[in-house]
Amino acid sequence: MSKTLLPLLILSLVACCIEIDISVPGFPDMARYFSVSDGMIQLTIAYNFLGFCLASVCYGPLSEAYGRRNVMVAGNALLLIGAALCVVAPNITLLLVARFIQGIGAATSAVVAFAMVADAYQGDKAVKFMGIMNSILTTLMAVAPVVGSFINEAVGWRGNYGIVALVCLISWILLLLMLPETRPTRERFSLSKVVADYKQLLASRHFMSASMVPSLLYAAYLTFVACGSFLYMETFGLSIIAYALHQGFIVATFSFVSIFVGRLIDKFGSQTCVNFGLTLVILGTLLLVALSIVAPNSPYLMTAFMSVVAVGDAIVYAIIFTASMEIFPGIRGTASSTIMAMRALVVSVAVGCISYLYDGQPLSVTLVMLCILICTLGFFAMIRNQRTDTRNQEQEA
Repeated sequence: MSKTLLPLLILSLVACCIEIDISVPGFPDMARYFSVSDGMIQLTIAYNFLGFCLASVCYGPLSEAYGRRNVMVAGNALLLIGAALCVVAPNITLLLVARFIQGIGAATSAVVAFAMVADAYQGDKAVKFMGIMNSILTTLMAVAPVVGSFINEAVGWRGNYGIVALVCLISWILLLLMLPETRPTRERFSLSKVVADYKQLLASRHFMSASMVPSLLYAAYLTFVACGSFLYMETFGLSIIAYALHQGFIVATFSFVSIFVGRLIDKFGSQTCVNFGLTLVILGTLLLVALSIVAPNSPYLMTAFMSVVAVGDAIVYAIIFTASMEIFPGIRGTASSTIMAMRALVVSVAVGCISYLYDGQPLSVTLVMLCILICTLGFFAMIRNQRTDTRNQEQEA
């Protein structure tokens, strides 16, 4: 496989990952500029993920029929158009439309890039490369709010969207010129087959539960991010740079742990790592809820406990996400579409809820995160039951 594949895929994912984190520091300024509520600005995330969700179901099957490369190039062109519109949007309505279009384009790399990795690498090697990709991407996500804060201070919130548009332009040009095809064999596009593939995926309790766990973990994190700038700058009274450093530390924690997920699996095994990671998520979330009640104006403890959640997320996400891609290896593109569509839908609903419920206090945020965690535990229990049933069937055979 071409040595340029992973760097190109990572670059294509950069704009998808930083588009939120780099813009969040400017949320308070955007609310003042457009004279709208905090919740309306938070909807820029919800609309983005709504477009992401609707588009995700298409890109996997299209990449099976027309090639991963062609779909990546076309979809990233849409991402570039949406990013450019964000820079020049004159009012909140057009900004929400631009974010929706941006979400449609962002779904391309999120779906197809991981399908391309699954095409090129299998088993532990796939987990290793997923961990590397997550580590690099989350490192950039950690830097993004800091960069966004300085840009916001220097040229205003439009500058943040301008940086994203520039990254999208560079990425699209390089994809057009250098991206290799990882799926040389094509399948004739058949709507009936696409429907049949989706029915197979949606009917599988194992696949659905394995897909929902990382989706819900990501939704809990985005719930926190959507309110983070308002919480740290308005409620806690921190500067925009101080907020960015807090946010960057949380993401850097996720990134650092992601680097070593492969080694942890080699030493302790996947199941032990998942159990440990989920324990950290539970502990961190409960500590966040307790802190919100006992000491609601403690930004450093808030960041510390959120970092505990991030460590658990990093471990669980990489292992279960990779495993979910291997359940139906013959239709990885459609499986990736389903996973990303579900993730986007869950995030859109979660952020939509917090945009309505957020009252300026951390308790509203942490309670939503707790509800998401309860749902996560339910799906995790389904995964364990499925494994037990499979083990019993093998023993009987």
